[in-house]
Amino acid sequence: MRSRTLAALLVTTVLIAGCGDDAADGPVRLITHDSFDVSIEVLEAFTAETGIEVEIVPLGDAGSALNRVILTADDPEGDVLFGVDSTFLTRALDADLFLPYRAAGLDQVDASLLPGDDRVTPISFGDVCVNYDIAWFADAGLAVPADLAALADPAYAGLLAVQNPATSSPGLAFLLGTIERLGEDEAFAFWERLRANDVLVSDGWSEAYYGAFTHASDGDRPLVVSYASSPPAEVLFAAEPTDTAPTGVIVDTCFRQIEYAGILASTPRADDARRLVDFLLSPAFQADVPLTMFVFPVRSDVALPDVFVAHAVLPERPLVMDPVRIDAGREGWIARFTDTVLR
Repeated sequence: MRSRTLAALLVTTVLIAGCGDDAADGPVRLITHDSFDVSIEVLEAFTAETGIEVEIVPLGDAGSALNRVILTADDPEGDVLFGVDSTFLTRALDADLFLPYRAAGLDQVDASLLPGDDRVTPISFGDVCVNYDIAWFADAGLAVPADLAALADPAYAGLLAVQNPATSSPGLAFLLGTIERLGEDEAFAFWERLRANDVLVSDGWSEAYYGAFTHASDGDRPLVVSYASSPPAEVLFAAEPTDTAPTGVIVDTCFRQIEYAGILASTPRADDARRLVDFLLSPAFQADVPLTMFVFPVRSDVALPDVFVAHAVLPERPLVMDPVRIDAGREGWIARFTDTVLR
């Protein structure tokens, strides 16, 4: 789940006078996906401290932004790319987009989040999981599915909304999770059963969550692919104050996404770009991440807000997949999904 509260930043440059060798060239440009968010005061503090202006350049979803950066590599539209995640990481590295850089603060990042390549820096992570409407299941007298495989049980026919992996990052993550959990052939047999069980496939997260999910809309689906951090967002933005999350997470379905930043190799602003990456990994930005983008900071020394501690789910053993395997299988798996579920 992502915040949209500071969308104005996507078209605004922080106007504080720059300084340093590259200052005359204007702001350093941060290319990112449309879901990027940061508190204005946090960004302004970086500019006040460093003299470096920052311009946010949104280029669609994470996949679209990466495609655009690859196509414009010789004439870049920015200096740093944020938001390439583990589902597309190998593609970005194979395109040789980034300069090597070891950011300040990496010693505070858990080794499981490190990519093993200094060309990208982990900034945030989140888990894509099936969420459920607690009140709906209580009213229906129906048990919540115990695990991933149970979603295909006829008892849950017509209850699940997912996203198309060809057009949605969480949709792709969920597809990868089914393959990692079940194995490729059994995963697509599972998808055959979901199709027979009247699974709803939307183009994106918003359509599924706000268009079909019973808790968030007039929809008829009490199960939806979302994030392990969706429950605290539901508490924080509840119409009436509440200390109880109205939605829950099926932990067995959770697939971990890690988002990275990299300095574009053709940037003329390499020094400022390095300082921007340091900022993205700084305690100030990391502490801002949970309540702006509703994902987790990668730094272990940054305290989570109380609403995250109380209501976010952090699986002990989330599903993960080697980025090399993802890159090798992604397009074929998406095509097979289309043939299996959308034919």
